[in-house]
Amino acid sequence: MNRISKAKLVLWIILGVASAVAVTRFIYGLGVTTNLTDNSPWGFWIGFDVMGGVALAAGGFVIAAFNYIFGKKELHPISRAAILTAFLGYVAVAVGLLFDLGLPWNIWHLIIYWNPHSPLFEVGWCVMLYLTVLTLEFTPVVLEKYPNIPLLAKIHKVLFKIRIPLVILGIMLSTLHQSSLGSLFLAMPYRLHPLWYSPIIPLIFFISAIYLGLMMVMVESMTTSWLYKREPENHILIKLRKYALWMIGIYSAFRFGDIIFRGAGIFLYDNAWGTYLFWMEIFISVIIPLIILSVPKLSRSINFLYIAALSGVTGIVFNRLNVGGLTHLNNLSEIGKFYFPSWMEIFISAGVVSLAMLAFFFFIENFKVWEHTPEDPDAPAKVKPKFNSFNIYLGPTKVVNRTKFSFMFVLAFALSFALISGTKLEKKGIDSTEVSKARGADTLLIDGNRNNYGVAFKHVFHQQKGISCGQCHHMNKPGDKATGCYECHSYMYQEGDAFRHNWHSSSQGANLSCFECHNKNISKGFEFRNIKSESSQNKNLAVKKCEKCHKQLIPSDSKIKEIKSYITLSYTDALHKMCIGCHEEKLKTDSLIKINNPNLTKCSKCHFEVQKFIYERKLFEKFENNKWVVLPNRFDK
Repeated sequence: MNRISKAKLVLWIILGVASAVAVTRFIYGLGVTTNLTDNSPWGFWIGFDVMGGVALAAGGFVIAAFNYIFGKKELHPISRAAILTAFLGYVAVAVGLLFDLGLPWNIWHLIIYWNPHSPLFEVGWCVMLYLTVLTLEFTPVVLEKYPNIPLLAKIHKVLFKIRIPLVILGIMLSTLHQSSLGSLFLAMPYRLHPLWYSPIIPLIFFISAIYLGLMMVMVESMTTSWLYKREPENHILIKLRKYALWMIGIYSAFRFGDIIFRGAGIFLYDNAWGTYLFWMEIFISVIIPLIILSVPKLSRSINFLYIAALSGVTGIVFNRLNVGGLTHLNNLSEIGKFYFPSWMEIFISAGVVSLAMLAFFFFIENFKVWEHTPEDPDAPAKVKPKFNSFNIYLGPTKVVNRTKFSFMFVLAFALSFALISGTKLEKKGIDSTEVSKARGADTLLIDGNRNNYGVAFKHVFHQQKGISCGQCHHMNKPGDKATGCYECHSYMYQEGDAFRHNWHSSSQGANLSCFECHNKNISKGFEFRNIKSESSQNKNLAVKKCEKCHKQLIPSDSKIKEIKSYITLSYTDALHKMCIGCHEEKLKTDSLIKINNPNLTKCSKCHFEVQKFIYERKLFEKFENNKWVVLPNRFDK
């Protein structure tokens, strides 16, 4: 097999693994395939597929601007390839976004439900419109192959005439959303690390996108030249090297100048994980390319030039990953909870990239993307080739390669399921997170899984409103009063077991025999009840009522009058059902509350306290004695 066939074979294998993971993701959800949490909701897919993907596709508008606007006609030979790369890049962004969205079938809502105050709204619309422009820009390349079809020839003629307005529109749209991606992070000054957060982050994003676009075009040119055994486009690479060197200087000046001007220079030599990430990013994205491109002897070597370009691409993509999640302060400070993508997340992204690369190879082999279309690597040989040690002719090379690609895709698809945890699938991605007791006194911090996201519940305030204890503490453990929610609703997102069958029958527990609770014959004090507890099977048994032994199990003021099942709701579901249910009842029965508090059932009515809590407890820092210090936690009592 030649180089391009080997490359395609590897890409089809990656695509096979990614396809298996994709099926798993859409059937079982995000929890099975990602390491994302409420603490780290943005991960590898957002940082690489979306933010990195948009930046990687910047070569389209950069080369188009140089070629059509600034009159740099020496770049014309690669303009079509750059536009194709941008087009496939934006398609890959759209596909990657479908995996990250919890409800991907609602992606069309952006078109109908407008929120012009949101940077994400502007990014979404610009990406959609720019993808449309790229489609119109590249369509003439496809239509050139069919000059004898009148309708297609007319469409080609129209699109060719409006190519300059399309290029200008594409540059405008790309400029807008490349910078607006940075605008998303202006809203999180207390979440993003000071070395990355900046009031001019939209400008930094735009400059880095231009730099990345130039480097990406160089990587694409040199990679395809090697795969198809073409002479490198040295005269174009020299020009791109010159422009890229200028952009490295501009990007570095803005990046370091901004950090020093904001007074965040102290973090440049801090002994912290964020500082290490920063210098790793700068070394890859700036220092390595700058050294190679600045030294003529090195930059004239195609190998060193490739290293410089690939290093620049990797460094800016790494920057997007850092901004998109790795350097968020909750990640950097939560030791043991640091987000790292799962192998399935990585393979989904690799699969999207592989699909885009295979599409790129298809277009350059079948349409005039380059000035000279490469020779078909799978063209029939004049002499029948022998493909194996048995000297058996298996058919034309193209057919053999298709068979190999299909076989390896199916094999990779099948084997990858063996690597997906059956236990994780059974849990459907929901971890058995045990719940902790609420903290506080007059105000309770309800944060069962200790992820710093909960509700500051005004306990005394609700008592003063006449809400009795039994309204919330609706069942007591033996010998206890006002039993806490966490005692029975013991798991954050999974059902709990308030009865604990194994404990009752264990010699280390209640040490009860089966017949003390179960009776084959129905007698007074026994009833048929559906039991599903711990390891016991789901059976209809004659069960003695627990109230016979535990006299004060249900408080007199409880809303629950009869226990029908000891399988409890998850902690999250139980509290939502109780609080929202009570608020809904108040809105129906109290006209004054309905007027003064119409949003009583909205999430923000309770969870607005979370932002205040996170600010005061977690990220409320101040600069004192040349150090950033965290104020004490007033909730930890």
